[in-house]
Amino acid sequence: MKTFLRYVIPMLLAAAWHPAHADLSIFATVPEWAALAQELGGDKVKVYSATNALQDPHHVEARPSLIARARSADLVVATGAELEVGWLPLVIQQAGNPKVRPGQPGYFEAASYVALLGKPTRLDRAEGDVHPGGDPHIQTDPRNIGRVAGELAARMAQLDPPNASTYQSRYTQFSARWTASIANWEKQAAPLKGASIVVQHKAFTYLEAWLGLKEVAALEPRPGVEPTTGHLSSVLETLRTAPAKMVVRAAYQSPRASEWIAERAKVNAVALPFTVGGTDGAKDLFGLFDDTIARLLKGNA
Repeated sequence: MKTFLRYVIPMLLAAAWHPAHADLSIFATVPEWAALAQELGGDKVKVYSATNALQDPHHVEARPSLIARARSADLVVATGAELEVGWLPLVIQQAGNPKVRPGQPGYFEAASYVALLGKPTRLDRAEGDVHPGGDPHIQTDPRNIGRVAGELAARMAQLDPPNASTYQSRYTQFSARWTASIANWEKQAAPLKGASIVVQHKAFTYLEAWLGLKEVAALEPRPGVEPTTGHLSSVLETLRTAPAKMVVRAAYQSPRASEWIAERAKVNAVALPFTVGGTDGAKDLFGLFDDTIARLLKGNA
């Protein structure tokens, strides 16, 4: 709240001298930030998500349609931490929109406001899709979304002073609901603490830290590298001595590898929404974690 007010009070004063104007146009790189921006902006924003929940956010084509959207955006909301490094810089460069270039108020990176986990001990691209700054998939811990929300609302108010009071009000309401929901999710998820899991892709660092899950193996031999039958067989051997309750994958990933392991290791295969829209139950940010917890509990049964 202090962060929000630091930016918003001057904006509120400015708003008294300017009439309300057209919607703030927001280009979000992934569905979770599109959903958060919509929660905070309501009918004062027009939000576009560059990707959907069934796309791998690491690998996106810099299509002309994305460039056109970025060209007309007032604010780009990205995860950062090199999640979009393969495509977003090109989109912004080709868009030719000075407002949304890195370093400008119209460019926002959510990862800048979160303590990143999973920093690699060695930096070698031969190790797969490694991220030098740490795991960029911060949205799997709802506490991170709460941290980003105040900063994003403040940035929206900075860019759109006439509607600053709306962003403040909506942030206050969202924060209260979000805090209460986190407490409820943590209560529901108590049986998951200490549960051993296998992950298909190392993308659940924050979820594991939040809920106390124990990762015993990964199906990908290196991040972003498809597992071979030989590697899967070695994971199966690992599970004979270090059993797991479930094998977890994101909704956008092929189920083949996780189902192969689940069948042979006699564990549950669990597909998590990973972001808003990943499953029918994850229609918004609240549904994202309602459904995530429900699926994990079912897999742990």
